[in-house]
Amino acid sequence: MSQSAPTREVARRVFASEFNDAGFTFTESDDERAPVYALLPTGESSNRVFFVGTLTEKEDVGEDAEYWRGRIVDPTGTFFVYAGQYQPEAASKLRDLEPPAYVAVVGKPRTYETDDGTVRVSVRPESITEVDADTRDRWVAETAKRTIERVAAFDDEGNEYARMAREEYDLDPETYKAAALSALEDLDEGDGDELAGDAPAGDDAAPGGSDPAGRPEP
Repeated sequence: MSQSAPTREVARRVFASEFNDAGFTFTESDDERAPVYALLPTGESSNRVFFVGTLTEKEDVGEDAEYWRGRIVDPTGTFFVYAGQYQPEAASKLRDLEPPAYVAVVGKPRTYETDDGTVRVSVRPESITEVDADTRDRWVAETAKRTIERVAAFDDEGNEYARMAREEYDLDPETYKAAALSALEDLDEGDGDELAGDAPAGDDAAPGGSDPAGRPEP
């Protein structure tokens, strides 16, 4: 009897302002290989994220081996991605990219607690794809829609992740709705591409507006 291949978790669309507040992580079983989820403050679990923004800086911060850090900005804030020997394709892409460039990133949330107890949130990228301004704009519009939907469902009875968010965070989900609406307003008021000419799509860009995350949210 053939066995079906394990399916990947859905990559959640999330703005930087919300992602950087998602410092609480959890598993849903005691299995040592159980997936680790970040709890989004709008009431959703996220084992993988999908975001698009402008790569503004990159730096090799490794000591004995290459370990690349990228700073990627969306309309609400900044994502930090880290890729090294265990993410060779993403590390190679960061090495080759020249900021500023529009990029689509799929990866896993990672948290780190500093000596003073502050929780930092970053992304371990599975893939980094150079895209164009239109792809970035579509991502902003769809991510704003998803964020607003999560906020609208936050008080629904039976929303277990919203209940967890109320317990773990002292945060108002309406803040993220406001950020989403502001991002949409920026799209309406903007002149399109902020770079000096469209970022070249390249052979590995998402063709025809397809979703670089591979499996879209339901």
